[in-house]
Amino acid sequence: MNKLQLVLRIVLGIVLIVFGANKFLQFMPMPPMEGDAATFMGGLKISGYMFPLLGILEIIIGVLLILNKAVPFALILLAPLAVNMVLFHAAMAPVGIGPAALVFILNAYLMYANWDKFKGLF
Repeated sequence: MNKLQLVLRIVLGIVLIVFGANKFLQFMPMPPMEGDAATFMGGLKISGYMFPLLGILEIIIGVLLILNKAVPFALILLAPLAVNMVLFHAAMAPVGIGPAALVFILNAYLMYANWDKFKGLF
C-alpha cells in the first residue's frame, strides 16, 4: 500500500467516525431539511434505521479502516452506504452532496486500489 492509499484510508476512516458519532452526540448541527428530504429522514429516524444502526455501522467501518483491519470487508460494507448518500443528496438535498461525494470517491478509489482482493467476488 502506498502513502496515498494510506492517507486516503485514514481520511475516510476519520470522516466516517466523525459523521457516525455525530448521529449520537450531535456536535455538528444539521441544517433543517424541507420537503421530500425531511420526510425521508423523518422516516429513517422513526424506523430506528438511521439512529443508531447507521451511526454504529459508520463508526465500525471507520475504525476498521484506520486500524487497517479487514479493509476490503469495510469497503464492501461502505459501498451501498456511499451510493445511498450520494443518491439522497443528488435527489433531495443537493446542498450537502460534498461530504457524500467525498465518501463515495474515496471508497471507489480504495476499492480500485484493492481490486485484487475483490476478484474472487466477480
